[in-house]
Amino acid sequence: MAEELARSGVILPEIDLAGGVALITGGDRGLGRSMAEAIARCGGRVGIASVDPNGCIELADELNARYGTGAACGFPLDVTNLAQCREAVKQTVSQFGKLNILFNNARRLMRGHGLPPTGNSLPIWETDPDIYAETVTVNVIGTFNMARAAVEYFRSQNGGKILNISTSLRNFSFANNSPYGVTKTALESQTLIWAAECEAENIMINSICPGGAVDSDLSRPDRESRKLQPVDIMDPLAVWLASEHSNGVTGCRFNAKFWDPSVNFNQAARGAREEPVFALQPEGRFSVLD
Repeated sequence: MAEELARSGVILPEIDLAGGVALITGGDRGLGRSMAEAIARCGGRVGIASVDPNGCIELADELNARYGTGAACGFPLDVTNLAQCREAVKQTVSQFGKLNILFNNARRLMRGHGLPPTGNSLPIWETDPDIYAETVTVNVIGTFNMARAAVEYFRSQNGGKILNISTSLRNFSFANNSPYGVTKTALESQTLIWAAECEAENIMINSICPGGAVDSDLSRPDRESRKLQPVDIMDPLAVWLASEHSNGVTGCRFNAKFWDPSVNFNQAARGAREEPVFALQPEGRFSVLD
């Protein structure tokens, strides 16, 4: 599947992630898969978790063959189950000895098995209430569950990082984008609140978006007719945020399409930092270059 998706061949920043460990939910496909590969390519180790255990194990086997035994592990995870989220953290730590960063990438999209081609892109009077509830449960409560499990571990280890995968600003308000846009607006609020709460615990929490529709889903009905961002667009920022170079950065939102590979990676990250989503949003901390 990964070979069929559009890739730009982005140049990853010259960052060595050796010794670092990431856990990526929804990590067996699309954006999650690409970020997992990028982390492993830069020397990090990665736990890959999703509702598809076969997909996770297959990708982990690929990464271990490509980057050395012990580069990755895969296991099933339903983020709507807090016990399973805690188990995912436990398994990652058991496999690699620690956990440095959680990528909250698992989400319910507007397309997928059992949905019509238009998915959830419907006005309120046509939106399926069950799909609405399911989307909120996965994207909002599931993100909370996984973050809660990671924070419990990070507090015991005096620090860590969480990266929440968000979406473009236009998705928060344009017609027929509920409930997906609703859940991503909630995610931005969660990011800010948790960043404020967790900074004293040395836990850095940020959000990132690809900056446009991405070729990350082979079921997209408009895949052949619409210009899509390459599936690896977030890889450079993912590597930077997983590294020690982003230490101290919290409460920020990053847009991957603004990453400039021609400048120093810290400058590229600063350039990719997007304007606040909410009028009263705190400015966050970007101590790397302050």
